[in-house]
Formats: sequence, C-alpha cells, structure tokens
Amino acid sequence: MLEAISKRLATYLSAERHVHGTSPPTNQHLLAQVLRPGDVLLVEGTSLISAAIKYLTQSTWSHAALYIGDHHMVPAAARGPHAFVEADLNFGVRAVCIEDFAHFHCRICRPVGLSPRDLDTLLTYAIERIGHQYDTRNVVDLVRYLMPTPPVPQRWRRKMIAFGSGDPTRAICSTLIAQAFQSIRYPILPNVTGVSASTTDCPDCVDEIMQVRHHSLFVPRDFDVSPYFEIVKPSLAGGFDYRSITWAQAGP
Repeated sequence: MLEAISKRLATYLSAERHVHGTSPPTNQHLLAQVLRPGDVLLVEGTSLISAAIKYLTQSTWSHAALYIGDHHMVPAAARGPHAFVEADLNFGVRAVCIEDFAHFHCRICRPVGLSPRDLDTLLTYAIERIGHQYDTRNVVDLVRYLMPTPPVPQRWRRKMIAFGSGDPTRAICSTLIAQAFQSIRYPILPNVTGVSASTTDCPDCVDEIMQVRHHSLFVPRDFDVSPYFEIVKPSLAGGFDYRSITWAQAGP
C-alpha cells in the first residue's frame, strides 16, 4: 500500500513546472565540448521534489548525474557520445543523453587526477547499477517539506534528505554517485578528525585522518562545495572575452 502511494506521489512530485529562474539554461553545445568521463553534472531542477531538495539542502542544485561518455558498457539503447547515469524518481537508475538536461541550469564538478584504472572502475560501478530502482520508501516524508516555509531547523535538514530503505538495489541520485566515488576511495566531503602527531621538532603537529561519510548523507551540493572537485564553467572553458559582449544601449 505504501509503495503504491509512494509511486503516485513520485509521479506528481517529479512533474516539471515553469519556474522563473535567475540563471539561464546551460548552453548544450558548450557543455558537450567541455564534459569529460567522470564529471558530475549538477542540475537545478524545477519540479516539486526539486524544490524540496533545494530547500532542505539550502542549495541551487537538486539533482546529480555522472557523465560516462561513450563507455562500451552503456546499454545500446542509450549509447552515444554524451551519455550520463542518473537515478530518476520514476524510472530508477538509467542512462540518459545530454539532451535530457537541455532546459536546465547546470554545473560541472570534475574530480582531479583520476588514474585511467580508477576512472574505469568509477564508470563501471555506475553503469552496472542501471536498472536498479529509485528509493521511494520515504518519499511521502518530502510532501510536508513543500510548504512555503516548512518549520525544519537547519541542523536537521541533511538527515531528513537522507531518506531511504537501505536496500542496495535502490538509490537516490547523489547516493549512487557517492557510492561510485567511494568505490575508488575518492573523497567528496569526508569527516576529518585531527590526531596529534607531535614530535620533538614539531610538538604542535597534527595529522588529519579522513573518515568516510555514509553514502546516504550526501546531497547534490556536496560535489559543488567539495575541495576535491574542480568547478568547470563551459562559458569560460572555451575561451571568454568580455569585450565581445553586445550590451543593450542605455535609455535616455
């Protein structure tokens, strides 16, 4: 019964709405030129569930997808030069094309220094999960966060977005990508603990020990604020000259 209700809510919550945003959709031509396999694409969605995620995470970003390019393991139906793996509320984990993000404001977050072997492991991990279900077990909970000013203290928001059944065959978008990067031990936002490393030469020295954060606690904005991902803006990567801009003439 709860599963049926969740599916109906998922269809309703994922319907796109017309929203007047301050950021225009990202130029698809420039985006395609800049993308590299392993990039995380953050998306500013316009659906009701996107609004809930953006509120709970206090962020512009409501969705994340992993760019896999033309990896040979991508299902033939979705194979192409610009393929992504994403976890969709209605369709589960699937491969999609760049055109699926044509009408959205996007941002590229790029991991730095991946070896070819780790990159292949990362992409393979995500591709092998295609066909898994989206975790809708607690999607009912999100409904109460769609009020104009839901009374949710900021310190609780991250825990609230980490809804899920814990079933390994179910995933939400940022959880899937976080698990893929954790499979190669690439940091996103690890918990850092300071441990004394004092010596006679350096009595105040401290070592930083990184602890893996549970994958269910990751949200799309974490890839944006992570110190281990480079932010790539397509409008700048292809060469930008402010002098070439055509400005509207000021009125009298």
